Amino acid sequence: MKIALLLATGYEEGESLFVADILRRAGFEAELISTTKEGWVTGAHGIKVEADHLLDEEIYNYDMVILPGGMPGAVNLRDDQRVLELIRYFDKAHKYIGAICAAPIVLHAAGILEGRKITSYPGEKYESLFTEAEYCQETVVIDDRLITSRGPATTLPFAYAVVDLLGGDSDPLKKGMLYLDIEK
Repeated sequence: MKIALLLATGYEEGESLFVADILRRAGFEAELISTTKEGWVTGAHGIKVEADHLLDEEIYNYDMVILPGGMPGAVNLRDDQRVLELIRYFDKAHKYIGAICAAPIVLHAAGILEGRKITSYPGEKYESLFTEAEYCQETVVIDDRLITSRGPATTLPFAYAVVDLLGGDSDPLKKGMLYLDIEK
């Protein structure tokens, strides 16, 4: 499985880098894709990372796309027509799509949420936006090939759920990363 994590200026660092790390530990090919014209992308908290690739036509060959939140990262993703076209394509092709925190606003803008279950960062600002979907309060919500999560602290449950959704086994990762210890 090949997974693209899209980075726009202002991306949430934890929601992208930790997810990429866990997916790579699980044996997936998880790549950071810059939506800017440069390989370096600055996050919401000033952390600058070098992406593996720039957003281009080859992105359509990936099996999954993940949208991290962050402000203004999620807005920058939402306002990028290339990203909206990509999300629509992945949806129509029945490929996997993930979004964390504020990033479900991109799914809304792409028009793919009707009749689906989702979650996002809590609050009226977001919850009132998703009238075409069934809004849930769970930490991670999976609706067929669409997976959403609520915020930075939900990054680990989200990443482990993605591993399992894609046919991997998150249990050894949870054990090795001491995740099971914090759930007690």
